[in-house]
Formats: sequence, structure tokens, C-alpha cells
Amino acid sequence: MPKEVYFNKPQRLTQLIGANISVIVAGRRTGKTDSIAAPFVLRNMQRMPGSTGGIVVPTFKHGLTNTLPGLFAAWKRWGYIRGIHYVIGRKPPKTFAKAIIEPAEYEHVISFYNGSCAVIISQDRPGSSNSLTLSWLLVDEAKFIDYNKLKDETLPANGGIKSYFGRHSCNHSIMILSDMPQTQKGSWFLHYKDKMDSEVISAIEGLVYDIWKLKERINRHKVSGEIVPKYLIYSLRHKDKQLNQLRSIATYYKEYSSIENLQLLGENYIRQMKRDLTPLTFQTSILCQRIGIAKDGFYSSMKEAHKYDASDMEYLDNVAQSYYEDDDTHLSSICSHMDSRADKDTDPNAPICIGMDYNANINWIVAGQPSGRRLNVIKSFYVKFERKIPALVEEFCSYYAFHKNKTVIFYYDTTALGSNYAVNEQDFRWVIIHEFERRGWEVIDVYLGNPMRHDEKYLLINQGFAGKQRLMPFFNRQNNDDLILAIQAAGVTRGRNGFRKDKGGEKLAESEEDLLEHRTDGTDAFDTLYIGCEKFPQNGNSSARYSVGGVE
Repeated sequence: MPKEVYFNKPQRLTQLIGANISVIVAGRRTGKTDSIAAPFVLRNMQRMPGSTGGIVVPTFKHGLTNTLPGLFAAWKRWGYIRGIHYVIGRKPPKTFAKAIIEPAEYEHVISFYNGSCAVIISQDRPGSSNSLTLSWLLVDEAKFIDYNKLKDETLPANGGIKSYFGRHSCNHSIMILSDMPQTQKGSWFLHYKDKMDSEVISAIEGLVYDIWKLKERINRHKVSGEIVPKYLIYSLRHKDKQLNQLRSIATYYKEYSSIENLQLLGENYIRQMKRDLTPLTFQTSILCQRIGIAKDGFYSSMKEAHKYDASDMEYLDNVAQSYYEDDDTHLSSICSHMDSRADKDTDPNAPICIGMDYNANINWIVAGQPSGRRLNVIKSFYVKFERKIPALVEEFCSYYAFHKNKTVIFYYDTTALGSNYAVNEQDFRWVIIHEFERRGWEVIDVYLGNPMRHDEKYLLINQGFAGKQRLMPFFNRQNNDDLILAIQAAGVTRGRNGFRKDKGGEKLAESEEDLLEHRTDGTDAFDTLYIGCEKFPQNGNSSARYSVGGVE
């Protein structure tokens, strides 16, 4: 008996329409990878035996931790077993059919039993699209994709092999998946909405229904032992041909919120996301709403160029190889324990500078390392609610367990002194130093004095972004998702002394719509880090210790 598989509405419609270009903008946990991407890749590899497709991801780390596990988990549920129906990262067995155009190497290639291949194309790996002849493309997490790279390096390779697959609607096909972008650069795929011909989509829907009805009629004849009338067979073939033709010219664009998958996610998940995410992230990543990007925010000089990718490919290749040689469970285990060895931008021999923000319900660490005239913001951490500073420090130390120089330069101002309502009667400074030291880290604590005035901070940091200070901040895109979004969303108001960060919401009583963890805490931690590194540079020498009273 065939196994029944549940698909939600977005998943069903995308598969049934089967447009040559499908762009699905959907909230988190709508099953984009699991039940939209996975059937797309499987369809192309089955219907075009021997073809080669491309799976485009913003970074190899993302592909390894997000895209591939989703694809393989879905295929496994549907009966496609790694090692039997497909292999990855190695030359396929002789029992497999050969690809029409064999890959030059198989290190990052999925090989299917019928000769089809899928090449993992990561944009942080230069030349990963070179010399490829592709018949389809899957573009995952499109809001993080560099469109210029995609346009110049990858799209030209998607020409297909017309002599083999020219008649197929899935030849030269593209599927683009993302949740709603929050930046202009990340919005490159939204214009596909204007390219969709609604009449063509309606015609496809009508044909799909007609074909289903015809198949039902044919099946009734077969079940009753009757001869199937030839006109039904001819009609079915004719409609199949029409459907294929329409699909080959169709562009399908659709936006869905996570609520579309409520039956599987449950209401508690939506409530949890509303509680845990910033309002902007919840609106875009869960409700899939288009939100205008504030141009006159507190960090108005921050540009796309201040974000970077920095994966250690050698380390990730080793991780990938161990995954390719093991089962799916092994990958999940590896990815859940990804640590700083995967980061190319971290100097393991140098101390790590940190700025923090402390609250009863959310606490942040923003970590960075100065390098020349750059301040690389290498990672940020936060904990919420019952998880307090000890848990936050534990996360930091766990991630940097393999960091050779176990020294943190802890920048703090007067907000870290006095009563610590988040942990116990000790002040924040004491607790933080204590928690680091008991985990084997040395702390150089640097006192900044009273918090800098908003107008001074606004000028200093924006001049930093503009290259007019000693240090210019740059953000590791993969390790600072929430922080980057918070910085981009931070508003600005005019106060008595000039520009102020808009923190008006923090004065309001907490409500379900405006919880404490949705406010500007993470950006305040970044401010402290930048001010400390810019105004109080350290050489990592633990003999120079700072406290409230000055040098100890």
C-alpha cells in the first residue's frame, strides 16, 4: 500500500502547480526545505535521469546545518535511503547509472541511482559554480543570497541540456525559498511577484483538476473490469501535454505565514515565537509581512558592506566528510555542537572582547576582536527568562571551548555595578567575572565610567561605520542574525541634546505584544563593546586590570 504523506496548503499548491520558476516566501517552520524543496529536487532528479542540478546556499555552514538535513530527512521518510538510492561526497557505486555530464569531482555532490546529480553551491566558496551545466536550481535562504554572485556565476550555468530534456517543464527550472527579507539587498527575489501571470496559474490549476477527474474515471473503469474508452486516454494525454507546456512558461510567486502550518506546529509554537522574537523578526519571519526598512535609524551609517561571511572551509569540509560517511543522526549531532572552529574570523591566540547588557528577563553578550582598523563582531549570545548570566557565560565558554587564549576583555559601565536582580545580591560585574573564572577563563575587566550620552554615542558609532574613527565595526553575518536585525530596527528620536536611541518602549508596562526581550538590549551590548574597543584598547596583558577606582 502506498504511504500517505501529509502536506500543508503551501506545500500542496507548489507541487501541484509545478511552475518552471517557483518563489515561495514563507515564515519559519512552514516546511519549506522539508516538503517544498525536497519534492522539487526529487522530482527533477527522477524526471530527468542523468541531469545535474544545483543547490545554492549562502554559506556552506548553512547548507550543512539547515538545507541538507531537511532534504535527507524528508527523502528518508519517503523511502529513499542514503547509501542505497543516493550517495553524497563520493563517487557513486558502479550499480548507479552514469550522469550525462559527470562532475569533475564528487566532494560536494549528491549522486542519485539513476545518474542524476545535485551539486552543493555555497556562495562563500569561490568558484563553486565554475564549469557546471545545470538543468535546475534550488536557491535556499534567498534573503541571504548575494544576487550579483547568483546572476553572474550561477544563473548562466542553468541552461539545461535541451537535446535530452528540452520537452520537460522542469528543465531549466528554479525554486527560490526564503522567509521575508528585512533589507533592500535581501529583497531581490520579491519582484518575481510582478512576473507571475495569474491567468496561467489558474489554467494550470484547472488542468490539474481536470486530469485528476479523468484519472478517477479511468480508474473506475479498471476497477469494474471495463475497457477504458480510448477518448479518455487521448484526452488525458492531451491535457498532460497542455499542462507541461503551461508549466514550462509559468512563474509562481506566493507568500505564506507560519500559521499556514498551524496544524503541525500548534498554537504554542506561535505564542513562543511571539514571546521570544523581536517584533520585527516575528512580523517578517513568522507572519511573513513586508516591513519597510527604516532609513533613519540610530545606526543610520551601517551598510550591507559591514556584514561578512567567515566560514573555515577546511574545518567544515572535515565535518561534512564525517557526515557524508555516516547516517543522518550523526549530522544532527555534529551541527548541534558547532563551535568557533567553524569561524575563520576568530584569532584563537588573541583575547575576546565582550560587551554585555543585563536585564531581569534577557541578558546579552556581544563578542568581538579588533584587527587593524576593523572591529570584527564575531558572535552574539543571549538568554531569556529563567536562564540568567551563569547560563549565558556557559554558552559563551562552550562555543569557545577550543579557543586557545582563554582571556576575555570585559568592558562595562556603571550599569554593571550595584544590585544584581538577575542573579543574586552580588553585582553583575562580580557574577560575570566569577562565572568566567570558574570555567577556566581569565578576565581583564575594563571600567568605562558612566554610560555615554546618546548623542555622543550616536556620533561616535556612526562615524565608526563611516570610517571616521579608529575602528570600523563589521558583523559576522551567520553568528549575529538577531543582533543585526535589532541594529537595523533600532529607531532614533531627537532629544534635548540631539539624537537619541528610541527606547521609549522600555518605559511602558510589559504586555503580550511588547515583552521586555523585544527591546533594544542587544544593541546596547554592542554599543558597550564598540565604545570599549574604540576608547579603551587593550593589549590582552592581564597585568593591566581596571576597576571602579581605576587601575588595580
